[in-house]
Amino acid sequence: QVQLVESGGDLVQPGGSLRLSCAASGSIFSIYAMAWYRTAPGKQRELVATVNSRGTTTYADSVKGRFTISRDRAKKTVYLQMNSLKPEDTAVYYCNADLANIHNVRRNYWGQGTQVTVSS
Repeated sequence: QVQLVESGGDLVQPGGSLRLSCAASGSIFSIYAMAWYRTAPGKQRELVATVNSRGTTTYADSVKGRFTISRDRAKKTVYLQMNSLKPEDTAVYYCNADLANIHNVRRNYWGQGTQVTVSS
């Protein structure tokens, strides 16, 4: 079995910072890419940032210059450093991993989500 466990969500004031973490564990053979998505109230889930096995990153236009995704391969962990947070960043943030298990079956896995609320 494979699990993704997120942490770091919290209530923060506008302009503040948070760092989200997502640790993958279980019967993992190889991780190809990891990503963060978010679902804001009344909106569809959107892709926030991705990082692949070579370390190449991509970002949604709405977070460029404010958010940074990074990955610790040894710890099988992905981070999302969020700076200059805005109320519109309020959402449940989900971790996603494109990986192969020990049987070399490749698929996407999701974490349970962590709430980020930006409010004064």
